[in-house]
Amino acid sequence: MKKKIIIISGDPNSINSEIIYKSWKKLNNTLKKKIYLISNYELLKKQFKKLNYSIKIKKLNNINENIESNKLKIINTNLNFKNPFKVPRASASKFVINSLDLAHRFALKDDISGIINCAIDKKLLGNKKIGVTEYLATKCNVKNGSEVMLIRNKKLSVTPITTHIDINQVSKNIKTLIIINKVKTIQSWFKKLYKRKPKIGILGLNPHNAELRKNSEEVKIIIPAIVNLRKIGINVSGPLISDSLFIGEYKNYDIIVGMFHDQILTPFKTIFKFDAINVTLGLKYLRTSPDHGTAIHLIGKNKANATSLLECINFVNKFGK
Repeated sequence: MKKKIIIISGDPNSINSEIIYKSWKKLNNTLKKKIYLISNYELLKKQFKKLNYSIKIKKLNNINENIESNKLKIINTNLNFKNPFKVPRASASKFVINSLDLAHRFALKDDISGIINCAIDKKLLGNKKIGVTEYLATKCNVKNGSEVMLIRNKKLSVTPITTHIDINQVSKNIKTLIIINKVKTIQSWFKKLYKRKPKIGILGLNPHNAELRKNSEEVKIIIPAIVNLRKIGINVSGPLISDSLFIGEYKNYDIIVGMFHDQILTPFKTIFKFDAINVTLGLKYLRTSPDHGTAIHLIGKNKANATSLLECINFVNKFGK
């Protein structure tokens, strides 16, 4: 059998069941046979019924059941609920964490191409400062900040050095070693996939790079990282100025590295909309997720866009181990 692709249904109070359905309807039979969904069988069945979706699903007790089926295969996890789109927070949190832990264990197996998690409200992970990237990095025992949250499409990739932290915490969490480690992870990943060195642009933190004042983060932290990376043969430019880069200069690079989440995610999403996926680099396996949130305001409206999940599936199928 072809290697399996694991999809985690993610936050039950979300548009996830809608985009799973819409993606499933567009997949060919070969891909359908590879996919195993970690979810709750009864919950998903009720959500599909509520949304008036007709789809054949099959309940499995574990991933080792040797079944090649065009039905959507559900690896069942326990979840107590009454309303299929209003699962209590405590139950949803337990469900999400158990699903991630199960996917992590599966992903370490040789017959798994990679995992895809649908959108998750970060509060369900029990720590508002971490997302799935950090959660799985801890599970994989990643050290020294070498895990990378990379948002990509066929035209550009972007990476934040700091991820899910408040703006007033960004400066103290930018370290020369962390920048170096993350860029080295990016370089290794890119060369493995595309067989060439990437062109990497590194942004400064402050407006106009703080005019390169001696006490600025650019001079004390970012430039030393760039100098070090150049010495080891990595093609980096910077520090670049973020307020004008995304007008057009970004096209000169394969990857843009920013210092915080919205510095790069806001212009990237403005340009590319839903044409992107989230990839975690530096883990023991390939992990991706759609580049959007739970969108609870769209539940039941049949307006959710499944493009990003489809791109995740195709990416894992093509580049998974």
